[in-house]
Amino acid sequence: MQIKDVRNTKNYLRNIFRKKRMNFTPAQKSEYDEMIFHKLCGLYQYKNASLVLCYVSKSIEVDTLKFINQALADGKRVAVPRCIDGTRKMDFYFINSLDDLEKGSFGVYEPKTDVCTKLMDLKDGLCIVPGMAFDTSGYRLGYGKGYYDRFLSKFGGKTVGICYSCCVKWNLPRGKFDKPVDILLTEKYIRRTDRHNQAT
Repeated sequence: MQIKDVRNTKNYLRNIFRKKRMNFTPAQKSEYDEMIFHKLCGLYQYKNASLVLCYVSKSIEVDTLKFINQALADGKRVAVPRCIDGTRKMDFYFINSLDDLEKGSFGVYEPKTDVCTKLMDLKDGLCIVPGMAFDTSGYRLGYGKGYYDRFLSKFGGKTVGICYSCCVKWNLPRGKFDKPVDILLTEKYIRRTDRHNQAT
């Protein structure tokens, strides 16, 4: 579904999917997060990765704090994003624990730049990508700021979008610069999208 101006449609859809998530009971969200966690840790792409890039979750998102701790315990190098002030760009920094985080842009916990080292090489790694929603081809509906769209355009590794199944649609509106994730993972299933997108 590729149209010229998708902003209004995307904002409308964001409100729908935000309400779906807010309607979860704490027990439902915890159950879904746990199922996604186990599927994510079971991916061979994760098991083979030495470098993992992962967002630090907010309350409305699929929880990643447990996953970050697990990746560190598994001996992975873990990098998390920090927004660059005054821009729509972000950098990733290596962390050794969640204690390396501080509250930053939009209330999101970000790496402390005085104790964390910036990731410079973006040609490899496994990136866990957030989204308000995804479609079955791996295209994402983000939060409207464009940080991940810009980052993914230059990232050369594998990408995994994690999302609740109720927030997956057959098609989402997309712009010409949008890039799909390689794997879509929900509490119900794992879907390889890279083969499909290479064929279209």
